[in-house]
Amino acid sequence: MSASVLVDSFGRQHDYLRISVTDRCNLRCIYCMPEEGLEFEPSAHILSYEEIAEVARVLAGMGVRKLRLTGGEPLVRKELDVLIAMLARIPGIEDISLTTNGIFLAPKAERLKQAGLTRVNISLDSLKPDRFKMITRGGDVDKVLNSIAACLAAGLSPVKLNVVLMKGINEDEIADFLRLTMEHPIIVRFIEYMPIGHNDSQWKNLYLPLQRVFDVCAERQWAYLPAPSRQGSGPADDYRLEGAAGSFGLIHPVSGHFCRTCNRLRLTADGYIKPCLAWTEDYQLRHVIGDDEAVRQLFLRALGTKPESHEMFKQLADEETTHTPTSRRMSQIGG
Repeated sequence: MSASVLVDSFGRQHDYLRISVTDRCNLRCIYCMPEEGLEFEPSAHILSYEEIAEVARVLAGMGVRKLRLTGGEPLVRKELDVLIAMLARIPGIEDISLTTNGIFLAPKAERLKQAGLTRVNISLDSLKPDRFKMITRGGDVDKVLNSIAACLAAGLSPVKLNVVLMKGINEDEIADFLRLTMEHPIIVRFIEYMPIGHNDSQWKNLYLPLQRVFDVCAERQWAYLPAPSRQGSGPADDYRLEGAAGSFGLIHPVSGHFCRTCNRLRLTADGYIKPCLAWTEDYQLRHVIGDDEAVRQLFLRALGTKPESHEMFKQLADEETTHTPTSRRMSQIGG
């Protein structure tokens, strides 16, 4: 099967699959899940590790080379290292990464690495214990910091920190996160607040353009230069402060609408293909797993409907969009 099979109608080649292994999470982050939580899918509706590996095997034959495990919180699934080992054995798969809140990660980092995990992205929206607890509705920031150290020790490189910037909540910590990159070989990625799963415009009250990061550098007279793109840099624009051990990246889905270079497809925990994070369109895959050709055809069908843009910039400007925004929250999709 040719590596150029997964090309959409806009010429974008897709070599990256994001796999949600669960819609459950041990936290209730304010931008991801309502305080009362969500109604989770019954366990019987969630794809098994064997089903996930079957899908990944078929897509590897269609040119997919990178996999990312997401949730919910993927580490609430038992023995995630078993799935990682299954995926690592698939010919053609070159990179397996994990997005996690880091609460359960520290004691598992070495085992995940040995199973075949390549690298991690850890969500960390505040370094202040009380604020972190407020944003996550109960999280312990010390556990996340311990997980960062454990991942560095295990050789999971690069370690990336995902920081969702929110106006009036954590924008005063931009300098603190930048200082982390001076002292440690990590990548801090500042991410704009996105309107995923929000059926109102309240998200705009927290939206902060990432120009603010450059403003903070200017205020402190910190020189920075573009940094070479590293493996898995994706949509981030990367920079390095002068003399820093690490780097920082800016991911601006709203103001930058980077869709022209999108190379990813998504598989939800309950077995739906989502060609685009933002829209309602999805395709139930579970009933055809085991029939390789049917799996291929369904992914091609989904890819054929992928729009040119998620149009979040239109939502910010209160303009009409060409598709219907999804009502599923980020934890239900897999990010």
